[in-house]
Amino acid sequence: MERGGDRASVVDAERVEGLRRQLRLDPEHVRRLRNAVMKSFVPDDVALASFPAPERIALHPLSLHHRLDSEVDGATKLLFRTQAGLLTESVVLRIATGRSTLCVSSQVGCAAACSFCATGKMGLARNLSAAEILDQVSTAGQILATEQRRLRNVVFMGMGEPFHNEEALWPALTALVDPAWFQLSPHKIMVSTVGVIEGMLRFGERFPQMGLALSLHSARQEVRERLIPLAKKYPLSALRRAIVELNRMQDRPVMLEYLMLEGLTDAEDDLAALVEWTERLEVHINLIPYNPIEGAPGLTGTPLVACTAFAARLKATGRTATVRRSLGGDIEAACGQLVRRENLALVRARP
Repeated sequence: MERGGDRASVVDAERVEGLRRQLRLDPEHVRRLRNAVMKSFVPDDVALASFPAPERIALHPLSLHHRLDSEVDGATKLLFRTQAGLLTESVVLRIATGRSTLCVSSQVGCAAACSFCATGKMGLARNLSAAEILDQVSTAGQILATEQRRLRNVVFMGMGEPFHNEEALWPALTALVDPAWFQLSPHKIMVSTVGVIEGMLRFGERFPQMGLALSLHSARQEVRERLIPLAKKYPLSALRRAIVELNRMQDRPVMLEYLMLEGLTDAEDDLAALVEWTERLEVHINLIPYNPIEGAPGLTGTPLVACTAFAARLKATGRTATVRRSLGGDIEAACGQLVRRENLALVRARP
């Protein structure tokens, strides 16, 4: 349900058009409102000032519950509250070059239950709607606009498995690149998945210019199953065939996210397996330093110097590889840390 009761959500095209017809408004009023909210990211009162019936429009299906700013690296964690009281999170990343990226959530919690991820420890509370996904973008855009920054990149790497919520994912992605809506470049959008093959292929067909990131984390089946339960349903052999198909569909490499875990994914046999698995694939391997979480005491991150050496050995084989610099560690905004005890209490209290 949209905040504001029966008001029309600004991202609900059908309801806004119905309101426009009912009030006999010039279509220009709707265009200006959308531009203000989705392109200029002006404050709410400014966006609504020129709309003839501001009391009939709802701008935010989520409420901004809390904001945490890193004192180390320019990351900001935004905690949003749904109508039911659950919290979901987004992270704004400000790169030193001036580039700004927003990491959005597609669900409250996650059903994938990956062993290294704090979000997976709480399970799935519910899917987010397309409006709730887009509201994260609008709010982050407003924050960045006050800093004379522009939101350039949106990555679906927050809470949730995006391809477990395709009903909301597709319209959200469409709105992000629609010239009449957010008008972001499709090359600046990336969706991350633990390997839901059917969704990956549908995504590649629908949005060939957007980026896809696969949480691979190991090219050894037994290790990957230990880290990602869904690996049993989507084995490495099937994932490789899917990437071959995606390489035919898309005009950019698939990003492989590879978690560096000491004694588990960083040994010589892990490197050999990864090199073999990526042979003749168009991929970019992104090595991710591990962020420790409660509930996973058996996992230890590979030291940064070893991560760098691992990347160098990959490059020596002709692979494209980088080591990700995680931001927001001091505010628990880095990858795998998006979870709130408040959500756990609410979910467990349900009958």
